[in-house]
Amino acid sequence: MQGNLNEIDIRSILQLIEWGQRTGQLLVEAHSFGNSAKFGREVNRHYHSFSGKQQSWLLFFLNGQIIYCQQGDSNLSRIDDYLRHYQGEMQLDHIQRTSLESAYNAEYSYLWALLEHNIINPKVARNIMHAIVHETLFDLLSLYEGSFIFHQNLALTPQLSALEIAPSVTKIAKQLQEWKQLYPHIQSPEQLPILADVVQLHSSLPAETVNKLKHWADGKTSLRQLARYLNRDILTVAKAMYPYVQQGWLKLVYSITNNYDTPTQECEGESRDKARIVCIDDAMSIGETIESILQPRGYEVLTLTNPLEALSFIFQFKPDMILCDITMPELDGYEICSMLRHSRAFRLIPIIMLSDQDQFIDRVKARMAGTTDYLTKPFADAELITLVEKYINIEPFMCTQKRYKTC
Repeated sequence: MQGNLNEIDIRSILQLIEWGQRTGQLLVEAHSFGNSAKFGREVNRHYHSFSGKQQSWLLFFLNGQIIYCQQGDSNLSRIDDYLRHYQGEMQLDHIQRTSLESAYNAEYSYLWALLEHNIINPKVARNIMHAIVHETLFDLLSLYEGSFIFHQNLALTPQLSALEIAPSVTKIAKQLQEWKQLYPHIQSPEQLPILADVVQLHSSLPAETVNKLKHWADGKTSLRQLARYLNRDILTVAKAMYPYVQQGWLKLVYSITNNYDTPTQECEGESRDKARIVCIDDAMSIGETIESILQPRGYEVLTLTNPLEALSFIFQFKPDMILCDITMPELDGYEICSMLRHSRAFRLIPIIMLSDQDQFIDRVKARMAGTTDYLTKPFADAELITLVEKYINIEPFMCTQKRYKTC
């Protein structure tokens, strides 16, 4: 069994494995998002910079139940993160660890070695395994671009625990629904919290709470690592951080930048001679059409088909205009526009809504959500060009010299 995730989603794949009571391994690989040459490669590089390469996951099954999940090229540090909650820095010695790191299933072997050396007990090992499975499902159920292949094979041995697929998927799917409500303030488990307004924190919160925030919000520890350290799921940790991020007392950044949500400090010293336009539409053909029309006229166009991931990319690369389809899975265009308008970075950016229907009620709803204008599909080349030029000056775009036309 193999294919692409735009043909069958992860949830359906897991259901088939469960219903067929399959034993074997499922390999899932994430693909690049969008197909804009220069800009698309830049987005992809930043998005996958945490792993250093294309992301992949390996899931092990026994009779339709999940035994374990391993991230591609995973080292033993993920297990060490979980161990901090149970007994601090207790680990295997260097020689023992080195012998495990080259193993095919290094993490799983590491857990068993910890058991055999009585560093952890079976209950702790099961807790860590279950947490890793849920962490992996959280990533996979929000993945829409990629490929998969299932190999029916012997089960991973020995087995300590197994999780039923259906209840686990239901639990994580519910978490993801709540997670998307945290956008745009919280966008990725890989973001790093840092203190942004210490004075306000001290004047508004108890000293004990401030000290805890200072300890964890060091700009070096991601939300995902915090969840592991505290033995909590990522949603619980993110919701705890959310009020402080919303108030501006905490800031979430990626390790590659310290100016994630600060549009006025964009890429110091960088110059751009092209206006950037992002198209969010789950139909790749629409994005390709827009690229073919606008790129020859000097615009840099990025096409994104996953609305959830699009939000993260938009905040990082700060486009000069956004074209957004109304009807999409997970998040519709109205929700995306409303989320962006609540951020200082995107209060004035032109957002054009794309729709298959030219209905008065749709235009009203678009306006209420904060859109700048409305474009009905299919559209002519001249129609799109006129609308874009209405709001963007096509002149050299320096970081400090963005100019937008007004209606």
